[in-house]
Amino acid sequence: MASRARRTGTGTESGRTGGGPPTRAADGTPGTGADRGAADRGAAAPGTAASRGARRSPRGPRPRTRRRPRPRLRPRPPLRLLLPLLVLAVLMAMLMLRGYVHSEILADHRVRPEAATDGVPRKILDGGPVIDTRDGRTSGLRVPDHRLVLTFDDGPDPTWTPKVLDVLRKHHAHAVFFVTGTMTSRYPDLVARMVAEGHEVGLHTFNHPDLSYQSRSRIDRELSQNQLAITGAAGVRTSLFRPPYSSFADAMDNRSWPVTRYVGGRGYITVVNTADSEDWKKPGVARIIRNATPRNGEGAIVLMHDSGGDRHQTVRALDRFLPELQARGYRFDNLTEALGAPSALTPVTGADLWKGRAWIFLVQASDDLTGVLAGCLALVGGLVIARFALMLLLSGAHARRVRRPGFRRGEPVTEPVSVLVPAYNEAKCIENTVRSLTASEHPIEVLVVDDGSADGTADIVEAMDLPGVRVVRQRNAGKPAALNRGIAHASYDLIVMMDGDTVFEPSTVRELVQPFGDPRVGAVAGNAKVGNRDSLIGAWQHIEYVMGFNLDRRMYDVLRCMPTIPGAVGAFRRSALREVGGMSHDTLAEDTDITMALHRAGWRVVYAEDARAWTEAPESVRQLWSQRYRWSYGTMQAIWKHRGALLDRGPSGRFGRVGLPLVSLFMVVAPLLAPLIDVFLLYGVIFGPTQRTVIAWLGVLAVQGVCAAYAFHLDRERMRHLVSLPLQQILYRQLMYVVLLQSWITALTGGRLRWQKLRRTGVVEVPGGPAPRGRTAGRTAAGAGQPGERRPVA
Repeated sequence: MASRARRTGTGTESGRTGGGPPTRAADGTPGTGADRGAADRGAAAPGTAASRGARRSPRGPRPRTRRRPRPRLRPRPPLRLLLPLLVLAVLMAMLMLRGYVHSEILADHRVRPEAATDGVPRKILDGGPVIDTRDGRTSGLRVPDHRLVLTFDDGPDPTWTPKVLDVLRKHHAHAVFFVTGTMTSRYPDLVARMVAEGHEVGLHTFNHPDLSYQSRSRIDRELSQNQLAITGAAGVRTSLFRPPYSSFADAMDNRSWPVTRYVGGRGYITVVNTADSEDWKKPGVARIIRNATPRNGEGAIVLMHDSGGDRHQTVRALDRFLPELQARGYRFDNLTEALGAPSALTPVTGADLWKGRAWIFLVQASDDLTGVLAGCLALVGGLVIARFALMLLLSGAHARRVRRPGFRRGEPVTEPVSVLVPAYNEAKCIENTVRSLTASEHPIEVLVVDDGSADGTADIVEAMDLPGVRVVRQRNAGKPAALNRGIAHASYDLIVMMDGDTVFEPSTVRELVQPFGDPRVGAVAGNAKVGNRDSLIGAWQHIEYVMGFNLDRRMYDVLRCMPTIPGAVGAFRRSALREVGGMSHDTLAEDTDITMALHRAGWRVVYAEDARAWTEAPESVRQLWSQRYRWSYGTMQAIWKHRGALLDRGPSGRFGRVGLPLVSLFMVVAPLLAPLIDVFLLYGVIFGPTQRTVIAWLGVLAVQGVCAAYAFHLDRERMRHLVSLPLQQILYRQLMYVVLLQSWITALTGGRLRWQKLRRTGVVEVPGGPAPRGRTAGRTAAGAGQPGERRPVA
């Protein structure tokens, strides 16, 4: 390069000095920032004559009044941050509610063995099945002769309860249904039907635990929540109660009797039974009928079940049992009808009714939400498997094609290239970046477009005084404007774009432009790699770059729908850029936007695996959040901007019907739904089935490990970084989920997101050693000489 680094552009220095005219002191001399600050505060600057005179005033020093410092208000988290947390909290609350209602949480399946009976009053052991311990009473009531009270436990069941109700209605019989709160909450319409058809309902607790194991607070909760569910379902309150795992009155023991007394003190009548059909054993229709039939015309309370498993024998037995005993003079009444007592059901109004309805609504919503989530989980599982299959199949095909001996896309490209380096406050990185370019094996010119930096970035480049390197200054206007300014000043038709924190290998530019031997190629994506991969967060991003980005690019290259030319390393034809109007300010992902525009214009976009660039990845969670938030939101903007391609014809239509759906599914929908895998994993580990859940998650991790290993093999990377893959799936991926969810919320709420400058350290260098300093030998393309000619740098 014959020319030295020189300054071009608008000539403004506002980017370096800041805006606004200089201030002047009282004597007309230019004032300093301290002077301005003092003037703003209404006091002389320390050390000035004015301040000394104030101290020497004959009136003495003015009394100082202490100003109470204003309390510093804590910054409120932005709404876009609170909403993802709120969504996550609601999701977990709904899952917990669903687990509780389905007896997956806080369920107690212990059953107490028989105990002594010496503490139970004899009149209870010898009395009837209706035990009344209210208001200090201790009595047992029997059902009159020729009266049968059919009782059904553990329901309602969506399959068998309607069949039982149909048989009862067919034979004009009434019964008592002792329902659990869990089943009532899930199937409230069946409880409402029971009450509407003249049956009585009773409490059978909420989760069906053995109450002899439970504390009084747990007993209260089981009763009140069961009652709440019945109120929400049918608008009534019941005074009937049947303890789980109960049988006859003479089976009351020293463990169950205190529970019965306590429940009576809460206003409930305990109902056990005198005949057990044993239908839960499925002994056959005849045996069920025989067990349920009382002797000698006695009255009885018969135990049956309308839930808890296959009840087809119960339904068939009931259809025979009812007419047979009706023919023998029996009546089938609910309990209060048989006893000639007031109804056990009382209507509920007011706030209690609305509480019950709200409970039913929340339970129904949690069930519906879980169903939707399960469907989404199946969808994301299918998408993940499909993506892995496509990546493995097509990336392998891409590697075999481009690595075939003699493969090339056209004649070798030797013409000079313009390399654009948009830079905004890149003082820590820019020297490494520029020096790596001067070592290029391909003839280039370098244009550093300083976008109003305030840290002397442009001055550093000019001070390096490197041949073939130019500095273009402009007021701060954003990266797209900087790139467009660079395009306008570029000397050559092939234009390489890179970031100011990236370094190229000597062969990068040469490998990057070789696909332009095919005149159909309008842009080329390079192989961006993480240079600072030694930290844990850097290693995680390294895995993501190799597996998630570069493996994807191989797949999209084969499918001819590459969605993004990475800003760190990409090349374009000037004519292609001119055709689509250059870099656009419409989105925050100008690299994705321009790539999609090129596809729609009919240009091919390909991937050059050997065009490696080393970029500095964010080294803190906050910086990573800012970067990925912008990427996610910008990608959504680009997809929305180019949605019209779905209806276009020709190349634009092909991209719209192939590229956009794939990008939307794999880069937006699947990552958004992928948290469900971890949510259900956490739920399954805590509440079961733990073993199957862990095995399923390990299976998914194994599939991801295979894909990651294959990606590292194709990129010729060492496998040691994959040791952190499991931890990446547990921690790093969660951050990406929240970022994407926040991007969705920003898009749906119409929020605006601005560019956020990342802090750089300048630690990335070309592997194998730092970029050469001073006037380094290399190929250039400035000044005289033929394209491709090797020119030493003086």
